[in-house]
Amino acid sequence: MAPTKPLTLHAHATGPNPIKIAAALEFLNIPYEIKMWDFGPDADKGVKGAAFLAINENGRVPALEDPNTEGGVVSWESGACMNYLRRVYDKEGKVLGPRPGASEQDRVDFDKWEYFLLTTLGPMLGQTNWYRHYNAVKNEDALKRYVEQTERCFGVLEGQLKKTGGESILPGGVTAVDLHYEPWVRQHKYAQISLDPYPTVSKWLQKMDGLKEIQKAYKKIADAPKP
Repeated sequence: MAPTKPLTLHAHATGPNPIKIAAALEFLNIPYEIKMWDFGPDADKGVKGAAFLAINENGRVPALEDPNTEGGVVSWESGACMNYLRRVYDKEGKVLGPRPGASEQDRVDFDKWEYFLLTTLGPMLGQTNWYRHYNAVKNEDALKRYVEQTERCFGVLEGQLKKTGGESILPGGVTAVDLHYEPWVRQHKYAQISLDPYPTVSKWLQKMDGLKEIQKAYKKIADAPKP
């Protein structure tokens, strides 16, 4: 069998979504390279420029290029990138899940917790950050709404993590679901959301941040050549 050629993960210096894909690649022990981009419309370096829009029409990272598949598959949106890696490189779910022998309920649980991050917790936390740090005009009503929704989501996650004592979001150990959540939950400090009301979330985050694969993913993106 020919050696696996490195995949290319497109990222930028801030933002949580490329981290989860880097972590998945680390857990799968797949070689990969980081291509860094700036925000903005620069034709050659920016995510809104022509070079990157040819890879991802939406102008957002992550995007993932795989030279090992016929035609060189390109995926974007973190959920699509993650599920591509699961289908192609972890067909039995031994690393990223759902684990071999999973029941239909187990598979549904995997999907619903993945989608809860992608459609709810992540967007609510993202809007909290936007209205707290970036919106040009202060809007306390909008900020209050998104803070309350973020805290509600953290409460939902707290209840789920109590089922495993904070070991993993789903029973049976760390899966891609945990990788989806880690870089978003880590942003609680930037969002000025205290984890004091969510001690099991705090315990889980400390465990995740201690994993060598997570640490290597953050380091690889931090050390990648700047655009």
